[in-house]
Amino acid sequence: MALGDIPLFGMIKDRMHWLTERQRVLSQNVANADTPGYAARDLKEQDFGAVLNEHGPVLKPVRTNAMHIGPGGGAGRAAKVEERPDSETTPAGNSVVLEEQMIKVAETQTDYQMVTGLYSKSLGLLRTALGPRS
Repeated sequence: MALGDIPLFGMIKDRMHWLTERQRVLSQNVANADTPGYAARDLKEQDFGAVLNEHGPVLKPVRTNAMHIGPGGGAGRAAKVEERPDSETTPAGNSVVLEEQMIKVAETQTDYQMVTGLYSKSLGLLRTALGPRS
């Protein structure tokens, strides 16, 4: 079995590819900060449920006692979603705000470091499970 066939490593690989692509898109935004009519772009956030479905079986919670909270949580706990524009448009039609782009770049860098740390820890666990080499 190849390392990429393990579902966890497949998900880590997908996340790293997504983060790399997002960093490329954000760098294009920064490079075009003074281009008239340029609209800032970003990638659609990955759907965690879809990633799980793609890389392996999905385990669903089961209510084992009538007193337990059922799948989906309690009633009336849904969060209210509000749409808010997060950037401005200059008179030239450019919607790139450098401060916002730098925050997104920093978030992407932090996420990438977290994923590479998870990868390293997972490899360490596999090495431990395989035991010492003869």
